[in-house]
Amino acid sequence: MPERLNKALASIGVASRREIEEMIIAGRISVNEEPAAIGQKVTPADRIRVNGKLVQLRFESKVPRVLMYHKPEGEIVSRDDPEGRTTVFEQLPKLRHGRWVAVGRLDFNTSGLLLFTDDGALANRLMHPRYEMEREYAVRLLGSLTDEQIALLKEGIELGDGTARFTSVVDRGGEGSNHWYHVVLSEGRNREVRRMFEALHLTVSRLMRVRYGPVLMPSRLKRGQVENLEEALVCQLAGIEAPKAVPSKGRRSRR
Repeated sequence: MPERLNKALASIGVASRREIEEMIIAGRISVNEEPAAIGQKVTPADRIRVNGKLVQLRFESKVPRVLMYHKPEGEIVSRDDPEGRTTVFEQLPKLRHGRWVAVGRLDFNTSGLLLFTDDGALANRLMHPRYEMEREYAVRLLGSLTDEQIALLKEGIELGDGTARFTSVVDRGGEGSNHWYHVVLSEGRNREVRRMFEALHLTVSRLMRVRYGPVLMPSRLKRGQVENLEEALVCQLAGIEAPKAVPSKGRRSRR
């Protein structure tokens, strides 16, 4: 499949996409011995020269990078905050090219699993309602739920922006007035979990996301820590085939 010239050259590290467009305008890039054009698409069969030097394009599918971040309470999921609060992006490793895209959001007072990727198309796929990506939360309530309340939460609660429901409500026990539940829903509306409990006049004293789709937050990932998601799981999320491992050439043992 043809790719845009600036994307193809950026993928092999020639420069950023914007810098490559500037090079095209300056006449420093040619395709099949003709000056390149902005938005032009190319294939591996085309002869690309940058500053007169022939470059070899690679069109193999690149596995996106995905990070798991254990967001603490008190951080905002935004690049800039007028109030000067700490943002989750301050905690992430720097990218040489591109930028991190947050997969959904977590409220300022909500902690837990937050995913980031360097691939905007993958981020959109993971957030699109079409894929019904499950989100699982650990919720601490003041008091415990009755059977009737659990039934209501699973059948549907009317909120200002439509009906919301949990696909699962699991009692995880507790001590004193605090009681823990794990709840699962397949959408990510603003403050949805808290609003559902508030509609039943229940107080959420702690809220933590522990799973997003097939990605479960590992217990080793402490608050404020970042970890790369393993490649096989990234490929599963992106719906692409995992790259085949190149077999190592081992020495034969002598007898």
